[in-house]
Amino acid sequence: MFMGEYQHGLDAKGRLIIPAKFREELGEGAVITRGLDNCLFLFPKDEWFVLEEKLKTLPLTKRDARQFVRFLFSGATECELDKQGRINIPQNLREFASIEKDAVVIGVSSRVEIWSKESWGSYVDVAQESFEEIAENIVDLGI
Repeated sequence: MFMGEYQHGLDAKGRLIIPAKFREELGEGAVITRGLDNCLFLFPKDEWFVLEEKLKTLPLTKRDARQFVRFLFSGATECELDKQGRINIPQNLREFASIEKDAVVIGVSSRVEIWSKESWGSYVDVAQESFEEIAENIVDLGI
């Protein structure tokens, strides 16, 4: 399980250090793609395959399903950790997430999210204001 928040900088080649606590769970490789809320999702390959199987069951006749699958898969690329524990983030994904230099890497259960430092700060500021309301609303989900 991934959890925690870490701040790292990208090097000139677009490589990002993945926190040591996440490396073992990512294993030999991972899949990085556009995520929601203008961040990037980084999945261990086994989690990506689970998600892929679920997405294959979505009906092609539903516009929202087609759009979501296109969005996720068109931005996806396999990546491997180098000996220093870095991954290369493709330029198109860096642009999507507005990551230029400073990034925040967070663990979110079965995936890792990569945010620009500025976007993460803004997200946290807004989320803190509504955290209690969100908690009240999700109680209906059985949590």
